[in-house]
Amino acid sequence: MFTGIIESMGTILDVRTEGTNRHFTLQAEMASELKVDQSLAHDGVCLTVTSIEGRCYAVTAVEETLKRTTLGGWKVNQVVNLERCTRLGDRLDGHIVQGHVDTTASVEEIDARDGSWNITFKHGRAPQHLTVAKGSITVNGVSLTVVDSTQDGFSIAVIPYTWEHTGFHRLKTGDRVNLEFDVVGKYVAAMVSRQQ
Repeated sequence: MFTGIIESMGTILDVRTEGTNRHFTLQAEMASELKVDQSLAHDGVCLTVTSIEGRCYAVTAVEETLKRTTLGGWKVNQVVNLERCTRLGDRLDGHIVQGHVDTTASVEEIDARDGSWNITFKHGRAPQHLTVAKGSITVNGVSLTVVDSTQDGFSIAVIPYTWEHTGFHRLKTGDRVNLEFDVVGKYVAAMVSRQQ
């Protein structure tokens, strides 16, 4: 489990395909604090650390992950958001994040507002793609509050600290991002649909 509070950024150094899997080598300040078999969220995608060497470590994504997330398009020198899993007893500063991406979305608009940014995203219309105004959403692993919600999109407001300390300052219109909808909302929506 994660909280959506980004700890660090990682830079992709190598991408290698083997069968239907893709292996990524990343460099990150936190690499020396990791251990093999540890879960680590990369732009919101939970991946297992498979090896560590100095300030570098490796992870592997299977075909399902590559299809459902933005990982299939990751390239060398790309920077991604990183978060280690939550320890029992830690504060839950963001919200409950599983690291299981539901879908991707495209950046429709980035509106600079003299000290903050309002970003609008569009995703496929589906009953399980549920957002509500003032509810929680995870975008590329970052826990955020929904400003406006529609059936196929939503907007968020980003403060300067989050803008600078995550990959948001690198986003452009048309970029794809990973989305994980609020797990509580997903369970409620599933229960309601089964009763209809």
